[in-house]
Amino acid sequence: MKKYLLPVALLLGFCFDLLFWGKTPGISFFIFVVLCLVSGFFLIKAEHLPSAKASWLLLIPILFLSLMTFIRKEPLTSFLNISLSLFSLAVLAMTYLGGQWLSFGIADYMANFFHLLGGMLSLPWHVSPNEDPQQGNAGFKTWLKNAQPAIRGVLLALPVLLVFAALFSSADLVFAKHITDLAASLRLENLPEYIFRGILILLIGYFFSGIILYAAQRSSSLALIGKEKPVVAPFLGFTEASIILGGVIALFTAFVLIQIEYFFFGQANITQQGFTYSEYARRGFGELVAVAVFCILMIKALSELSKIDTTKKRKVFTGFTIGLVALVLIILVSAFQRLYLYETAYGFSRSRAYAHVFIIWLGLLLVSLAVMEIIRRQRAFANISLVVVIGFTVSLNLLNVDKFIANSNINRSIQAEPLDASYLSTLSSDAIPALVNSFSSGKIPQNIHEGIGASLVCYREITKTDPRDQDHWQSFHLSQRTAANNLKAIQPDLVLYRVKNSSWPMIVVSPEGIEYPCQIDLFMD
Repeated sequence: MKKYLLPVALLLGFCFDLLFWGKTPGISFFIFVVLCLVSGFFLIKAEHLPSAKASWLLLIPILFLSLMTFIRKEPLTSFLNISLSLFSLAVLAMTYLGGQWLSFGIADYMANFFHLLGGMLSLPWHVSPNEDPQQGNAGFKTWLKNAQPAIRGVLLALPVLLVFAALFSSADLVFAKHITDLAASLRLENLPEYIFRGILILLIGYFFSGIILYAAQRSSSLALIGKEKPVVAPFLGFTEASIILGGVIALFTAFVLIQIEYFFFGQANITQQGFTYSEYARRGFGELVAVAVFCILMIKALSELSKIDTTKKRKVFTGFTIGLVALVLIILVSAFQRLYLYETAYGFSRSRAYAHVFIIWLGLLLVSLAVMEIIRRQRAFANISLVVVIGFTVSLNLLNVDKFIANSNINRSIQAEPLDASYLSTLSSDAIPALVNSFSSGKIPQNIHEGIGASLVCYREITKTDPRDQDHWQSFHLSQRTAANNLKAIQPDLVLYRVKNSSWPMIVVSPEGIEYPCQIDLFMD
């Protein structure tokens, strides 16, 4: 690995510059992730170091989520795809040889991320292509010292070459033209940019070297924090913990009884109290989800900090946990119902679609928490939570959030509800095929047809004026390409719409003369 590390790291830095500098991210992220994986496997394999089987499991979320970065364009989905891909890559580097991430707790993840960060910064400084990594007194410093004569030679040669080039240019017009063309092609006015890009290439190569060296040298045997001895010794008495859980269960029971009255025995009871469905839903959904999250944290904290030293106490505590989880699940059902009422009144939005999926995975986390308490595997909470976050992200990818919103709101509008065409124009390219399909179907009322057409024109005009360059192959995005092809297919129909105001606020006028204001989303592609 020693003789390959430097050239591979620098090559990866150049690839980073080629893929991302001045280009809108598209397929570039997936390509860079694959290059990092292949390079890392090659370098560590050269040292004949065997990888742990558990480490290969991480390739599943890494490859799937990075692949989805150029298939889905919806903002939260894209952010989670990128974030979890990088997180999984970091875990792979931390545990490549040992595969101990399956036994990690929360403290293990936090501590090892700091260790990895320290390794990224320090390890390349102590390793050179010609030295053993264990003899780390000289390392990169020695390599830099050996390179100093070559660096001085280049610096001294430059002014000499410039003088002779100037003389030759004065002596021969053809040579002068070639020198002028060369200078123009180099675009020396952008020298500060070139210097910055060069530094960035070196930094990417340096950090990559640190990650690979960490994976090769320090990922084999990790001491698990809190496995043999708790990080914080239990200090809360069983009586105090029981009172806390018992009080919370009593309060939750009273709340659940009210929810049963209103949601399971007639929603008319809500309006009789002077609330509309939308008011009742809007005021309660977020709070109920927060209750569920706080309960998970409370149960986890009490399980870790309470002195439960007998089998009887453990059974009582487990019973309290199961009862509280059951009540919280009912509360989540209430939150889900409130969200449904809100959507009935106002239609779908991104935040409401996120919440629909999030509640399901939050419920699964609650059930898992109860199971972990029963089988005494509380340490698995960190990895179960990671699975829930990845599952939530995969669900958003499979759901295709913006397409789901477009179809749901159009179907709702067909049932005599108004269509918010302006909101449809803020959706990403993921929604365009669904909008075009409805627009071309001929099965929707004329007013909805015109609203969809206006939203498509808004999308086309907004993305057309987007200053970011989409012409590079590195920026290829399947969602955007599909959207562009769909819009091109219905271009003759969209000619009938006209843009009344091309600046903010943009107004699109339908063939019937109805004006539709366009909205601009900050995260629009």
